[in-house]
Amino acid sequence: MAEAFAVLHLKTVNITDIYTEPGLDNSKIRIFDAKVGYRSKSLLVVPMSDHEGQVIGVLSLMNATDPQSNETVPFSPTDQSLVESLAAHAANVLTSRQHTNQLRDLFESFITQVNFAIDDRSPYAAGHCMRVPELTMILAEAVNASNVGPFKTFRLSDKELYELKLAALLHDCGKISSPIHIADKTTKLEAVFDRIELVNTRFEILKRDAEIAALRKLLTTAGQSNLSGLDRVNVILSERYKELDEEREFLQGCNLGSDSIESRQKERINEIARRQWNDGRGESRSLLTDDEMRNLTVSGGVLTEQERAILDHHAAKTMEMLNAISWPEHLKNVLEIASSHHERLDGTGFPRGLTSGNMSLAAKILCIADIFEELTAQDCPFRIGKTVAEALAILGRMKQEGRIDPDLFDIFLRDKVYLRYAERFLSPEQVKGISDSDISNAAIQ
Repeated sequence: MAEAFAVLHLKTVNITDIYTEPGLDNSKIRIFDAKVGYRSKSLLVVPMSDHEGQVIGVLSLMNATDPQSNETVPFSPTDQSLVESLAAHAANVLTSRQHTNQLRDLFESFITQVNFAIDDRSPYAAGHCMRVPELTMILAEAVNASNVGPFKTFRLSDKELYELKLAALLHDCGKISSPIHIADKTTKLEAVFDRIELVNTRFEILKRDAEIAALRKLLTTAGQSNLSGLDRVNVILSERYKELDEEREFLQGCNLGSDSIESRQKERINEIARRQWNDGRGESRSLLTDDEMRNLTVSGGVLTEQERAILDHHAAKTMEMLNAISWPEHLKNVLEIASSHHERLDGTGFPRGLTSGNMSLAAKILCIADIFEELTAQDCPFRIGKTVAEALAILGRMKQEGRIDPDLFDIFLRDKVYLRYAERFLSPEQVKGISDSDISNAAIQ
């Protein structure tokens, strides 16, 4: 074939008549012509090569026509020169496009690997950075497909969709600086290791001291062979063990952080903390340190206010990192979208406390996706992922409070965006049992 020759030899092929050209296999061309009633004759094939001399395609033209007689004529040297110039220009355009696509693929691959690295740092956050973009784009597609309501005539352009996709992929890049011992904290006393074991050890010391005290008391009555006294000591020791074991179990329960801590529970923790035990140097110490008390009395979750602030700083870090990048014009909104995923429309979010008027629609889409994913995630260190019905109820209350976009949430419900996401990423138990009344209640919250 002429095209193969042009590619192999990087040379233009100019044939006057395909049927009579020596050495050219024209059997397939003849068959084609016979089927369509055509007569292939003159042929011009020009190889297209990039700046490194690699062939990236060919420009093939057939049957030059004389403008006067309208008959098929050979391609003239002028024709060949013009087509070769066009081929060179086309090769430059194609090469530029390929480089653009390669750079885009490289950038996306790099972002993906950064997300994998962030997720790999914590087994409890695995997949978050990849699931949020998926849900974000499902909601964005639903917005574009809407034919009722405020988005009936609104459409996100391909450029805006791509910006949103990148922003969703990058929204948690600031977590790369979050301390892993806080991000992975599964109990209130965990810090590198779970300090509840230190508390357990102190209880064992208290039990040992109680036993020693009981034995000493027995020694004072040993000569009297007072069996009733021995029985009383055993009873006292048994009661003391029971009391200490109950207090230890209570603290272990508080350490899990699954429930809110009530005021009476805090009072009991303070009472237990005041117990004294003797360390290895014989010095008397409180059973709980101030830091341990501060952690154990956290209400809801396992993080203290200081630890929560450290983790929340990832949003500001994301903004800082993305602000340091020289974004091209068509991606200029990535920074605003990605750094706003923890903002709320009523100004209660962070890191900037933005309100609805200061947030783009794309940022509002990402907010809803991030909240729903976090609520239903099955890899949270201290709680089980909520069911779809529970998550929708929470989002419904946030809509009523003016914290998320009500029109976007309506699309989230009406177009069953939550279900399309759940079918791919959630367990059957989280989806099972959701009813029309659940959806209606979420919609009217």
